[in-house]
Amino acid sequence: MHRAVFLDRDGTLNVERHYLSDPAQLELLPGVPAALRRLRDAGFKLFIVTNQSGIGRGYYTEADLHRVNARLLELLAPHGVRFEKIYFAPEAPEQPSRGRKPSPQFLFDARDEFGLDLSRSYLIGDKLADLECGWNAGLGCSLLVRTGYGADTEARLGPPRGPTRVVDDLPAAVDWILRQ
Repeated sequence: MHRAVFLDRDGTLNVERHYLSDPAQLELLPGVPAALRRLRDAGFKLFIVTNQSGIGRGYYTEADLHRVNARLLELLAPHGVRFEKIYFAPEAPEQPSRGRKPSPQFLFDARDEFGLDLSRSYLIGDKLADLECGWNAGLGCSLLVRTGYGADTEARLGPPRGPTRVVDDLPAAVDWILRQ
């Protein structure tokens, strides 16, 4: 059974841009490539799990999403970073969705497809729905980064319903995970 780290995209890996749809506007947050490389080198499988309600709301297309993701992968490839899979939920919040966070369905799908031990895996994100997704899947810990919407989320965060850690950014999250 493999360990994994599930990562939100916007606000966690890259600078939050309201409904990012243009690959030219994608900007990695400081330290992200090296932090992801450290996780891969430590044997973690990496996954992106992202809600992309802008598609369901008609703000951009699925093709736009794939172009942004391709740019993300292009920026990370020189650092030896790759993801096993990118899961995305294109639905707007009011639309039925199988995988939209806080649903843990994509994490269960990854568990089944890649032989993951979710109890030894982590989720890193900047919103309450990210934390809830990890809690709902029974992960070892959900980590909230203060980047993106994370500082606002932290200010509103009540008592956590599962194992939770709040850190400044992705490199700090990786430091904490690798100390476990």
